[in-house]
Amino acid sequence: MKYYATKVSDKGNIAVDDTILVKDVVTTAGSRILDGFKPLFSADAVTRLESKGYTVSGKTNVGEFGLDLVGEFSYYAPQEGKLEGSAAALVANGEVKAALGVDMNGSTRRAAALAGIDFLKPTYGTVSRYGVISCAASGEQIGVYAKDAESVAEIMSVIAGHDEKDGTSLRNDSYDYSITDVKGKKVALNKYLLDKADDVTKAKVLAYADSLRANGVEVTEISCDMAEIANTAWQILMCAETCNNVSRYDGVKFGHRAKEYKNIDELYVNTRTEGFNFLTKAVILYGSDVLSKNRYKDCFDKSLRVRRVVAEGLAKVFEEYDAVLTPACSKAEYEAYDIKDAFGKVFEESVFTAVPNLVGVPALVTNGVQLMGKHFDEATLLSLAHSVERKGE
Repeated sequence: MKYYATKVSDKGNIAVDDTILVKDVVTTAGSRILDGFKPLFSADAVTRLESKGYTVSGKTNVGEFGLDLVGEFSYYAPQEGKLEGSAAALVANGEVKAALGVDMNGSTRRAAALAGIDFLKPTYGTVSRYGVISCAASGEQIGVYAKDAESVAEIMSVIAGHDEKDGTSLRNDSYDYSITDVKGKKVALNKYLLDKADDVTKAKVLAYADSLRANGVEVTEISCDMAEIANTAWQILMCAETCNNVSRYDGVKFGHRAKEYKNIDELYVNTRTEGFNFLTKAVILYGSDVLSKNRYKDCFDKSLRVRRVVAEGLAKVFEEYDAVLTPACSKAEYEAYDIKDAFGKVFEESVFTAVPNLVGVPALVTNGVQLMGKHFDEATLLSLAHSVERKGE
């Protein structure tokens, strides 16, 4: 498989997915609609890394706008056979120290789980979104792929902090990613989500729970079904926001432009018809529907209310537990499939990943499982992961 959309340096140690801007490097978000687009500036996270001596190795292929399972539907590198995420694969193969990826609908976490590496989606607002090709601004967040928790913590310490260029950036200049002893911590194992996974994934989660127990962590099974309503709400919000955000791509100023058109309306229609894939079009149509006059109150407005309900419900769980352990996806591997089935498949798989996107809490994928934590408590998630990784050395 072709992992790089554009290679920048053979000596680079940080890969950047193709939804994050790097100055003067073609950035397409995996879509034909942005073919040939070269940004005039780099994302804040990239600039921070370069200022500390890290070097960008290149831009990795992503599924169009990050809407698919793991990156299988890039216009430039469609996948066949066993699916994998490009950035995750580069980290797993040891070709780069770490990689940046935008987590919008769980594709980065699923890719990390399949590759057996770590990926941290941090608390919303702790890492600047300036320089991200935005689709769902209220839930997307730059995160970090790395082989272990210590490497994730190292990169997060560089890229996190307030950025005046980003209106969603929180005011703190730095955050805690220190790794400490986990003895006495309490973790809830969500049996409701565990039962939705296949036998291989279940065994992996249960084995991880045993490893935590061996390190002095109290792991208790709970059954919490809020993931279902969280997923429905997030898919509605994500589609609506994406519908609005991709409307800027019209073939006039940059990117792909249809060759055949008679007027401005045909230019827009033909360019978008040619430039977007089937999954993106499905998201746009659904987003338009939930924003329509007849559906807005019952769909979009209600989803905003559900966001608050889920946040309050999760806060009650965290009153008793330090983290929640769940599968990151339903299976240990995915096979290529028809793009016309993508909307449904992504919806089904997103039940495992939607809560952190909806309410902004951090989530760490490690050893093929997922840990969710309290806002700004990435340190606990990294410490839990490190305790298991250290035992496996």
